[in-house]
Amino acid sequence: MTPIRPRRSALYMPGSNARAIEKAKTLATDVVIFDLEDAVVPDAKAQAREQVCAAVRAGGYGKRELVIRINALETAWGEADLAAAIAAAPDAILVPKVSSVEMLAAVGLRLRRLGAAERIRVWAMIETPLAILNAELIASAAHDVDTRLACFVMGTNDLAKDTRARLLPGRAAMLPWLMTALAAARAHGIDILDGVYNSLSDAEGFRAECEQGRDSGFDGKTLIHPDQIAAANEIFAPSAEEVTSARALVAAFEQPENAGKGAISLNGRMVERLHAEMATRVLALAEAIGKRR
Repeated sequence: MTPIRPRRSALYMPGSNARAIEKAKTLATDVVIFDLEDAVVPDAKAQAREQVCAAVRAGGYGKRELVIRINALETAWGEADLAAAIAAAPDAILVPKVSSVEMLAAVGLRLRRLGAAERIRVWAMIETPLAILNAELIASAAHDVDTRLACFVMGTNDLAKDTRARLLPGRAAMLPWLMTALAAARAHGIDILDGVYNSLSDAEGFRAECEQGRDSGFDGKTLIHPDQIAAANEIFAPSAEEVTSARALVAAFEQPENAGKGAISLNGRMVERLHAEMATRVLALAEAIGKRR
């Protein structure tokens, strides 16, 4: 099994806010996304780029995964953002509005040309109608070593804007697009993070949307405020009951009498080896989360 890196919570931090960049060192988020795009006004783009890249180079963020969201390459800031991010060497570079494989190929070409460290991965924002229609093709870029694609990040606000869909409780209009992107990500072995929840005062609604994302298969959720971290970390982690059940299931298939069996009876229900594989992943995720503490 590929080593699991917990991505239960991925907090956007505005790159122009020095205080927020420093505060991220103390937060329990799995991922910090330093944002040079939507959260930064045009006049502050250059300063934000310098500030974020200096912070990433300096480190001090412990086991948190560090991601820099650049501006799109076709903007006035994109090329400089990408070059600076490569030099800073975060864990990943998040590319906005990826709608085609060609966009990722263009990023990959620049990564190679600028000598990007091999460990730097590429994450792709899926936030346009065309991205949904091309989701499988975009995800297939993960098999191209030059693109370095490792994760999809849903941009639900931009999707709502471009499709004119309303973001209502339950997200009925959004679900088909979310599941299309998720199926594409899983088909090609990459992670996928759910979009943000916009209401900071609605803790119950946030929990419900996290639970919906978890039950749908997402690895975690992108966040807009530190107050959302604890709930996301709890909901996207295996519960104590799930871990106990997973251990019992794995142990049952490891018994000599069950060697070679495709299905067995356990606690009054039939379970198959595919359930044991699912349980193994639950245990691996729980172990990876435990190592972060």
